[in-house]
Amino acid sequence: MLDLLFRDPLIFAVWVLAILVALSVHEFSHALVSYWLGDPTAKRLGRLTLNPLAHVDLLGLAMLVVIGFGWGKPVPFNPYNLRAKKWGPVLVALAGPAMNLCGAVIFAGIFRLVAPLVSPANLLIQFLMLSVFLNAGLLMFNLIPLPPLDGSKVLLTILAARRYTAAKNFLESRGPYILLGLIFADMVLNLNVFGGLFRGIMYLASWLVGV
Repeated sequence: MLDLLFRDPLIFAVWVLAILVALSVHEFSHALVSYWLGDPTAKRLGRLTLNPLAHVDLLGLAMLVVIGFGWGKPVPFNPYNLRAKKWGPVLVALAGPAMNLCGAVIFAGIFRLVAPLVSPANLLIQFLMLSVFLNAGLLMFNLIPLPPLDGSKVLLTILAARRYTAAKNFLESRGPYILLGLIFADMVLNLNVFGGLFRGIMYLASWLVGV
C-alpha cells in the first residue's frame, strides 16, 4: 500500500481515510457499550467519540500502511464496573466487530446507490469500496480467538472455570506472540495461514456490494 503514496497520492489518501473511519468506528463501539453497561472509564479518558485522533495508534497505523496489518489504540474499561460481570467484557469486545459489520452493510448500501451514477474511478466509489473491505476485514480478523483480538474474550470467558486456569493464563500471556508469529510466518514463509480468512473477507465484501 505504501507505494500508492508515490504512484497515486489521491488513492493513498482515500485508503488512509477509510482506515481511520473503520478503526474509529470499531474503537468507539467498545467505549459506547462499556459506558452503556455502567463503566465510565472510556468516557473519562475521551474515548467516547468518533474523532480518529482519540483512537489511532501511530505505530499501528504505520504498520497498516506499510504491511497491511495494524491496530487502533485499545479502549480501556474496568470489568468490575460492568453490570454484567461475566458476559460484560464479551459484549464490550464483540461491539467492535458488530459495529464493523454494520459499517460494511451501510457502506455497501451507499455503494449500490451511488455506483450506477458515477465512474468506477470516482474517489467516492473508491472510498466506499475500501470501507466495505476494511470493515469486513476488521470484523473477521477480530473474531480470531487469540489475545489481544476481540474474539479472545469469548474463549477466555468459556475457560473461566478453575480447571482451565493454566490454559487461560497461557493464552493471556502468549496469545499476542502466537498471533504475531503466525502473521510474520505467513508473510515470510508464505504458509497461507490467513489465506482462507482473506478469501472470506473478499467474498463477504464482494457479496455486500454485489460484484
